[in-house]
Amino acid sequence: MTNEEVAKDLIRQFGEDVYDFDDPHGMLTLSTTREQIIPMLQYLKNHTIYQISFLTTLCGIHYPDDPNPEREFCVVYQLHSLVNNFRIRIKVFLSEADLHIPTATTVYMSANWMERETYDFFGIIFDGHPKLIRILNMEDMDYFPMRKQYPLEDPTREDKIDALFGR
Repeated sequence: MTNEEVAKDLIRQFGEDVYDFDDPHGMLTLSTTREQIIPMLQYLKNHTIYQISFLTTLCGIHYPDDPNPEREFCVVYQLHSLVNNFRIRIKVFLSEADLHIPTATTVYMSANWMERETYDFFGIIFDGHPKLIRILNMEDMDYFPMRKQYPLEDPTREDKIDALFGR
């Protein structure tokens, strides 16, 4: 089972809804749409050969400087077939105006807390999630701390000498 074989099969199965294929460090990486992510996860998990039954990671990424506003946020799914020792990364891009994506808890129960963490830090809403509430931050927070819309340092501080910090 090679990356190329799996990529060709996914193109046959999902057509134009799979794109941006890459192979960094030997891991098949591709993008899909929010409408196809759950059918794709089910397909990969239930496939008799692939048997991709382990959701390793589900996380969010914020790309505030991307010139395409439809690609400002990304949900990344990393999956592993323990039987075949095969890994795959699937990305779904979202705009800030519509941060909704279907929950993957219907396919992988382990997605539960990962989706809650992604919501907690990025504000991405997983439709159909059984209990989408903050998991690490205080519930009364009205912002999402991992969004890159806050300065890294307080520009008004005068007690820091840049030379001491290697700058």
